[in-house]
Amino acid sequence: MATRRIFLQNTAAAGAGIMLAQAQTVRAAEDTGYTDKLTDANGKYVAAPLPFAYDALEPVIDARTIELHYNFHHKPAVVAANKAEDGLAKARDSNDFSLVKYYQKELAFQLSSHILHTIYWTSISGKGGEPKGELARAIDRDFGSYAKFKGQLVAATIAIEASGWGVVGHHPATGKLMILQCENHQKLTAWGIQPILILDVFEHAYYLKYQNRRNEYVNQLFSLINWDNAAQRMQAALPARRLT
Repeated sequence: MATRRIFLQNTAAAGAGIMLAQAQTVRAAEDTGYTDKLTDANGKYVAAPLPFAYDALEPVIDARTIELHYNFHHKPAVVAANKAEDGLAKARDSNDFSLVKYYQKELAFQLSSHILHTIYWTSISGKGGEPKGELARAIDRDFGSYAKFKGQLVAATIAIEASGWGVVGHHPATGKLMILQCENHQKLTAWGIQPILILDVFEHAYYLKYQNRRNEYVNQLFSLINWDNAAQRMQAALPARRLT
């Protein structure tokens, strides 16, 4: 009986710990002011308003580029993601899965675009500088120094084949920061990684001002990076640590 009681107590404690961790993760995201609004009240995907005015990133990124990027690249991805989900719902209702491959690929591509754009807007909403605090210590631990981290991130982002994203992410299973080259919106990822910083190198993100000078554009982005936002995202990915 005592053994059973202890087991039930331990199980209840573990369950409470999991729920507390989940609640703290949500609360941390809300408290830091960057909660990613991906859907509306009905569960449909929606593009949240930009966190800055079109001209707020001048002269690094011109107002026209931001306007076109948001309205004619991010927003259409949202529409397409909803359309893909509607197509899959119709397939389930009719038991006709002849187009399932098409809609699954569309959803992966378009929803990934929506997610990455949403993070990108907050990633470039700062004033550059260098990371501080725990994020800076994590970078030193996993990359050797900020200079080495920046060198790898810049080189990896510039070298992405065709269109894609430079991604800095935290992997909960390993506790490490990683740099990834994301081709298109959904290729070359690492399962489970949580992006904390995104750099967009689709041509529509820079071509009006920089043409083929991706190198110049990527280096200029570092004057806009919001390191506080990246640090907040990393903290929100560490719920277990806030239990102690």
